[in-house]
Amino acid sequence: MTNNNAPNYDNFDDTKPWWHIVSLFNTPRRVMRKSYNWVIGWSEKPSAEKALGGLSFAESSFFPIPPDPLLIAMVVANPKKWFRLATITTLSSVAGGLFGYFIGIVAISAVMPIIIDVGYKDAYDGAVQWFADYGALAVIVAGFTPIPYKIFTIAGGAANMFLPLFIVGSIIGRGIRFYLVAFLMHHFGRRYKDTIEKYIDILGFVFIGLLALGIYILKFVF
Repeated sequence: MTNNNAPNYDNFDDTKPWWHIVSLFNTPRRVMRKSYNWVIGWSEKPSAEKALGGLSFAESSFFPIPPDPLLIAMVVANPKKWFRLATITTLSSVAGGLFGYFIGIVAISAVMPIIIDVGYKDAYDGAVQWFADYGALAVIVAGFTPIPYKIFTIAGGAANMFLPLFIVGSIIGRGIRFYLVAFLMHHFGRRYKDTIEKYIDILGFVFIGLLALGIYILKFVF
């Protein structure tokens, strides 16, 4: 008598336990790819540069999504405009950083509950200590690395960091990061466009992992 309930060993998906583990990531990968497609869609619109500037401004003071994916998509689509796009991103980000700086000056007590709710209180305390120990170098490091830059902009204002040094540090840190990204995409983006699009979901998770590492460094190392 044949057991109809016996597993079908010809079915790869049903007999490989690790495949079920991998499949758990299908939904977040689809979300990541849809987000990438949304960004690509923005890069092809006439208002793309305004969107890039607005996103860069917002990310430096309160918004969680960085402008790098949109910058990458726009440079890949228009390699000759890499310098212009990097300049828009950098200047808008520095302007957003100034907004965060003034939030720290005039409204730190109002935004502190939000910082606590999103789990950034330890990171904020670490940023304040960085300013005490390293000054403008702290802004440069935060501007270039995955460490949440918005935490430093707000902390810089709350700590009354010397504004010209804050601006210079922001320009250096943000400029190195965005001009480097744009330059690399200008030279290699077209060549590896298909590869980038094929693995964009995985690259997205890598970037999220780098952000988490930046928060860890800020909270526990310094």
